[in-house]
Amino acid sequence: MPADSSAAAFFDIDNTMMQGASVYWLARGLAARKYFTTADLARFAWSQLRFRLLAREHNGDMSHAKQAALAFVKGWPVGELRRLSEEIFDELMAERIWSGTRALAQLHLDAGQRVWLVTAAPIELGQVMADRLGLTGALGTVAEVDQGRYTGRLVGDLLHGPAKAEAIAALAGDEGLDLRRCTAYSDSANDLPMLSLVGHAVAVNPDATLRREARQRNWEIRDFRTGRKAARIAVPSALGTGMVIGAVLATAAIRRRQGHSG
Repeated sequence: MPADSSAAAFFDIDNTMMQGASVYWLARGLAARKYFTTADLARFAWSQLRFRLLAREHNGDMSHAKQAALAFVKGWPVGELRRLSEEIFDELMAERIWSGTRALAQLHLDAGQRVWLVTAAPIELGQVMADRLGLTGALGTVAEVDQGRYTGRLVGDLLHGPAKAEAIAALAGDEGLDLRRCTAYSDSANDLPMLSLVGHAVAVNPDATLRREARQRNWEIRDFRTGRKAARIAVPSALGTGMVIGAVLATAAIRRRQGHSG
């Protein structure tokens, strides 16, 4: 199939390409490897919750809290997060890829189009997922690096909401894409800017707000969930990054108590 250089597809990750929140499974894998202490997880969960509350209170203004978003990797060598992301993807995430969404991505690849993942998760994790799935690449949140180690600060903003649309528009300019011929996939109303940017929007496993919006705009809807499974899978994304990592902390605490009582 000849390359179609002016069209591409953009996929959100959490609850769109995979079941649940990618950063939740990353945190689970890191906790299992003792990369987080209880205090580390508590600080990170609190910073993420504070970030989201501030963003909401200031109508999406993330400037006051964004610097805390990747503080958990401060001091790590650059290659460490990539290596761990590869291990944890293979161990915990690969089996949670939606086969239906993966098939949609393959349709674009088979048509000669490029396919990018677009996520608020660290770019390293997004790129690992893109590589493992045979996709073109990923757009994600970028951590600042100094002398080969993470500083704990961000380069720019979290890739969330309108920032996703801005990143896609910039990539389209660099790659010569015609956004009217591009397709975007997401489960969340938070990604309406991204979905509205392209010529073809698809709501995948949509939340209630996005489902209503998709029906009003005559967007395609694909739902790969069924019954109780759908409700359970939606929980990590709905709780938010800080809350799900808080759940990891709580689970670890419960297991420690069970271990002591046994």
